[in-house]
Amino acid sequence: MGEVLIKLEEVRTHFAIRKTLSGKPSAWLKAVDGVSLDILRGECLGLVGESGCGKSTLGRTILCMAPVVSGAVKFRETSLQGLNAARLRPFRPKMQMVFQDPRAALNPKMTVLQILKEAMAISPGGCKGKELQRAAQLLDWVDLRAEHLFRYPHEFSGGQQQRICIARALATEPEFIVFDEATSALDVSVQAQIINLMADLQQRFQLTYLFISHDLSIMEQVCNRVAVMYAGQIVEVQAAHLLFVAPRHPYTRVLRDALPVADPTRRAELATLRGEVPSLVKPPGGCRFHPRCEYATKICVEVEPEMIVLDSGNRVRCHHYQRLWDREALKTLSLT
Repeated sequence: MGEVLIKLEEVRTHFAIRKTLSGKPSAWLKAVDGVSLDILRGECLGLVGESGCGKSTLGRTILCMAPVVSGAVKFRETSLQGLNAARLRPFRPKMQMVFQDPRAALNPKMTVLQILKEAMAISPGGCKGKELQRAAQLLDWVDLRAEHLFRYPHEFSGGQQQRICIARALATEPEFIVFDEATSALDVSVQAQIINLMADLQQRFQLTYLFISHDLSIMEQVCNRVAVMYAGQIVEVQAAHLLFVAPRHPYTRVLRDALPVADPTRRAELATLRGEVPSLVKPPGGCRFHPRCEYATKICVEVEPEMIVLDSGNRVRCHHYQRLWDREALKTLSLT
């Protein structure tokens, strides 16, 4: 295990959705409900799960953009929750976010130079009087030209807009960047370009990433480890290459088996999940996945499983993870 940059300890982010006449909350949406997670310095941690499971809210919670009801979010051993705006300000430049829709994330009334100068204003190093040179350098890092500084966001393609968003994130000299579905709105060929750019920038500047996506297929190439989220909870954390060979949670296995295989000789039917996505207002008791799990037993209905630490720091939240351990896959892996 390397140095821990971000540490989450039983973090809960709940939103009041109904209130009494006196204004007291009477119902909560439990978007993040008891998440403990370590993000190591220099790694790319993937966060995958169905739409609506709380992935984006978790990313926003880490960046103090969503309310923490309980638990702790730590950046370099410093607890961020409870800090007022003034005490939180020094941490803001070090943690940035790249959003899913670059068109909506960029101010249409500002030129690229103005957008980057706005971000540079909070940079800890400062570049007063050298904003133009610094902005041109930022665009060069994301494979855009200096002449693009004087154009407006609508004059760029989706891939170029996302590059501008990445340049804006780099303008504050961050240590940690959250990519929230940053490639899902792009064409496949452009996705590959952005992913390669992310890898290059991570190596050049020793960055740490949280890569949020609902697409498990790109996690193996992009991420060092993958955390699987279901109904507001992390159900499995495992090295990316192992996750595809031998997932230990039944939900992870379904996600893997639902991926199409680019091999005409293999005609296996894609896996599907039975049942409905659980409500985050009133999640199921016991294991939250048990209404949709083929391995569920009485204990799954009655007792909520704890997060179990396995070999090499891998983790799983399941009563029956031993039954899912694919021994043949492990044997194959050990021989390679």
